[in-house]
Amino acid sequence: MYRQFSWIGQWWLVLIVFFNSCVSPAGIKGQTVEMDDGKWGFVGSKVDLRCRFINSSPPVKISQVTWQKLVNGSKQNVAIANPSLGVSVAPPYRDRVAFKNAAVRRRTPTLEDTTITFSSLRLSDEATYICEYTTFPAGNRENTVNLTVYGKTDGSQWNLIQMSCYLATCVSANGKPPGTIRWETRVPGEVTNREYKNSDGTVTVQSDYILVPSRETHKETLTCVTTYNEEVFTDSVTLDIQYEPDVSVDGFDGNWYHNRENVQLSCQADANPAVSLYQWRLINGTIPSNAEIRDNILTFKGPVTYEVQGTYVCDATNSIGTRSGSVDVSIIGMFACYWSVYCCHY
Repeated sequence: MYRQFSWIGQWWLVLIVFFNSCVSPAGIKGQTVEMDDGKWGFVGSKVDLRCRFINSSPPVKISQVTWQKLVNGSKQNVAIANPSLGVSVAPPYRDRVAFKNAAVRRRTPTLEDTTITFSSLRLSDEATYICEYTTFPAGNRENTVNLTVYGKTDGSQWNLIQMSCYLATCVSANGKPPGTIRWETRVPGEVTNREYKNSDGTVTVQSDYILVPSRETHKETLTCVTTYNEEVFTDSVTLDIQYEPDVSVDGFDGNWYHNRENVQLSCQADANPAVSLYQWRLINGTIPSNAEIRDNILTFKGPVTYEVQGTYVCDATNSIGTRSGSVDVSIIGMFACYWSVYCCHY
């Protein structure tokens, strides 16, 4: 079918030359080919390339419409519509290009609207396309449209690596033109951007965010913002920073007096991962026999005696390491308490 059209195209070309030699198209005004200035689409999407013949006066007969692709200065046939022989699409486009107007596909003499639809766009489809009308007696009328094909970026892809420092990697893959990447976070760090050109003409952008891990940055949010052809993709990760325990000992209020009851010390540890082992010890001494240890709580049973005073240390351990916290416990005598009460009411 297509070879037949190639022959027909040559026959029409001879006919066109003959008519042009007989009738001056300059004397026939008003016929124009109407097309968009430019069209664009993403790889794999669908796009319409509009082409309409505006036939004001006097009326002319449309003999054939030819769509061509302009490649390095030469024209390649894409599709042909003929009112007598119907429609032919060149093999490279046969499964992806069709005339949108159903009447054109039914061998109708009405070819005023010969818009074509491109399906499953490829990067190689990006080019200038010519819509050429062969008419009698006006001769040839044509116009062009530029089709731009964007490589659809894959958006944000994450890779978070923990070393001596943290390396967060965000990738915008297979973009044409390439996407842009920026970071949103309260965590201080350094950014490094790189571009890689792919064999199909697309570009992959990689952005690395390097930060020094610390307890303050744990659970902070790191957001990668990718912008591509006015579309914005965001992806976030909550930082999981591992660190040794930060330890403190609570419970001693400075008012542990002799014979006071229900006192205890609590070992508080901020750690990631969580503390797996608590150990209590008394500097230069032995923990009193009336003390009960349950994980991070050291409880003194019964009335407090002078044996309780001293420096207590809590060692907290997780898989990263061991850190310690301490408190100095002193016991106030009863006479000091009475004197304090007396002074307050004096």
